[in-house]
Amino acid sequence: MRYGGGGGNGDGATEPVEGPGSGEVLLNLALERFGVWLRSIVVCLCGALGAVSADAADVPLAVSLLLPAFIACCVRLYSLRRPSLFPLALLWASDAAVVVLAGLSQPVIGGDGAGVMVEAIVGISVVAFQYEWATRPVAGAALAALGAVVLVLGDVLHSPGHSPDLVPLLRMLIQVCLSRAAYLIVRALARAADRAAAVRAAARRETEVAAVRRATEREYLATLHDTASATLLMVSQGDGRDWSWLAPRARQDLEAMSAMPGFETGSVDLVALLGCVPEGEGRTRVRLRTHIEGPLVIPSGPGLAMFNGVREAVTNVARHAGVREAELRAWPEAGGAVVELSDAGGGFDPESVPARRRGISGSVIGRMHAVGGSASVTSRPGTGTRVQWRWHGQAGVSRAGDGAQTPGVPSRPRARVRHTADVRFIRGRLLHGTQLAVLLISLVWQFTISLRRLVVHQDVYRPAWAQTAAFVCLAAVAVLGAAYLLRGRRIPPAVRGWSLGSVLAVSAVCAFTLPPEQSTGAPDWAFGVVGWHALFLLADLRVKAYAAFLGAHVLFNAAAVFLFGAPTVTQWTVMGISTTASCGFQLSVAVLMSHLLQGTAPAAGTAAALEEELRTRERIHEDMQRDHKERYRALTATTVPLLVGLGHGALSPHDEEVRLQCGVEAARMRRLFAEGDAVSDPLLNELRACVEVAEHKGVTVDMAVRGRPGEVPVEVRRELVDPVAVTLGRTRSTARVTVVWTPRAVRVSVVSEDCAGGPGTGEAARAHGRTTVAEVTVERTTRGGSVWVEAGWRRPAVSGVDQT
Repeated sequence: MRYGGGGGNGDGATEPVEGPGSGEVLLNLALERFGVWLRSIVVCLCGALGAVSADAADVPLAVSLLLPAFIACCVRLYSLRRPSLFPLALLWASDAAVVVLAGLSQPVIGGDGAGVMVEAIVGISVVAFQYEWATRPVAGAALAALGAVVLVLGDVLHSPGHSPDLVPLLRMLIQVCLSRAAYLIVRALARAADRAAAVRAAARRETEVAAVRRATEREYLATLHDTASATLLMVSQGDGRDWSWLAPRARQDLEAMSAMPGFETGSVDLVALLGCVPEGEGRTRVRLRTHIEGPLVIPSGPGLAMFNGVREAVTNVARHAGVREAELRAWPEAGGAVVELSDAGGGFDPESVPARRRGISGSVIGRMHAVGGSASVTSRPGTGTRVQWRWHGQAGVSRAGDGAQTPGVPSRPRARVRHTADVRFIRGRLLHGTQLAVLLISLVWQFTISLRRLVVHQDVYRPAWAQTAAFVCLAAVAVLGAAYLLRGRRIPPAVRGWSLGSVLAVSAVCAFTLPPEQSTGAPDWAFGVVGWHALFLLADLRVKAYAAFLGAHVLFNAAAVFLFGAPTVTQWTVMGISTTASCGFQLSVAVLMSHLLQGTAPAAGTAAALEEELRTRERIHEDMQRDHKERYRALTATTVPLLVGLGHGALSPHDEEVRLQCGVEAARMRRLFAEGDAVSDPLLNELRACVEVAEHKGVTVDMAVRGRPGEVPVEVRRELVDPVAVTLGRTRSTARVTVVWTPRAVRVSVVSEDCAGGPGTGEAARAHGRTTVAEVTVERTTRGGSVWVEAGWRRPAVSGVDQT
């Protein structure tokens, strides 16, 4: 079971997804390839050595049995490349044919080499079957049972009249059980790695989705500030008598508000984009002197942020600078771009601009920070103003302000860091799993097969105590390794060095205290088990380190044999088959482990990263669509009708009621902009934003605050401030706003001396598309032209005890 982000539920929760994870899938694929290649190589090598050891008259018949087995192995290898061409039943039949043909060749070849060859081929094959058919254990178990039958049948046909030797059968059963157990251990840790990686990916996904939603929200608020809010504020102020610019601008504002944000993944020509900056109309027009050094092709994210920022800065020049001319320059710099707008107007002190004013903090600076760029405003009273935007190329992406990633600017450095961490985590889990599996094989093999051989052949060793001491030393190495691995810790380098030296010493002692004719034979308990102990010690190193150890191990045994004379051809054959079946198998397992750590882990990390990216994009797309619908629905009640009426001539800016409605909506938008500010008193901050809109229209507003501020939920703040925004928006000359805090409640009131008539505050709230909060009470009193409105909220009791 995998865990991923639940798309479409909108609550950020993760949902379980049935099926194996990428790590488990790739593990099964790697093990299948390993099993097929291992079995094919062993069949070829051991079959060839067995045919060489046969009598000349028996070679044709032996080849006639072994050649079809070789062909079946080739077919199985080809099926790895084209699995769709071969049904599973055919593959299972070819695997069974290899075992049967190898077993029937034992009585044909004859001699001691035949038994060793068949035991090696069948033993390695049934082990490999557990990996080839890892996801279908019944098929693997059936092939193992068939191998056991073939092994007994071959022994009976090879030695008629003698009871079959059950020791090889028992040894093969232990190998099969160990192979399955090793697979289950590694798979369990691979699944755990998949689950942990999926949980981490889901957490990252929620973080990225939240960051993109925050960035989209900022861009949405900046767009509202630059378009609808500015337009409605200008209408409410009654600026000028030439309103020819109003209708097309209102229609453009509607398009900007209704446009669905998407993933801008291409590039834009900044030269062409800056050529489209609107200069305004009539009294609000600013003539731009443009000097651009091209070409300037940059990603669309920073390109659009620069364009929108320049557009807002030009609007500020028209409204505040007192001049009707500005200079726009742009040039490339260090793989990025720089845009500069300057004017010779009255200037201002940037430090004195309140944080609630969005023209600089949101539309200019905030936009560039969101895409990994920067923006600066340089100005002093009487010296003009210079605004500069910089995008520093891809190097700037990772320095985005809060981690939010604007669509179209892929955060590759951060993605690489996450991918590296995922690969390291999966590799660590797979390494721990393979070490535990090899440790299990070492312990079980030593205390079953090797211990029996040591006890039965005590009279063969010269001296016996040396072999016993070597056995105890090897057991101590396994126990010491288990003490670290079972606690999930890595074996320290010093402990590994001493343990590896001890294993080499065991190999040398056992080789030189054994009669040469018994080397790799039944009394040689250490030859097949020493390599497993070294493997879990060297699992995290390169394969050549383990190959060097196996080379030294084989060299010790070969040297011990040659000290007592040259071996015969039969001895060479038996030693070759035994070396292939034990050391060759162990080396192949080391290669598999290296492949899992160096190939499967990165591939699993890449697959998980791609899946995470897809799920993240799906979540972002769904959440952005939902957020956009909710935002637009909140504007359709009042703001959209106003812009539609202004854009199509149904409403006139000369009408005082229209201007008053525009003032109310402008105040509501400014309150919305202030809602996300990080301030100590959000309620007072939002009220001041509404007061500033009224002051822009020439209204004189006095504001008083009494008591100690406390926390107020955002939904309650909206209901407390909205009556004030409506009343101030309809005030012509003077008003007074009062905020009274008590330990149990907060009250916000506004007194307007000459408030224009209009809908009540309750009706206005409903018209604005919101459901009022039940805990907020609103009272309204009208006397002539004066209006008094008070909104109050009483804190709920905590645990049934009223606050005092």
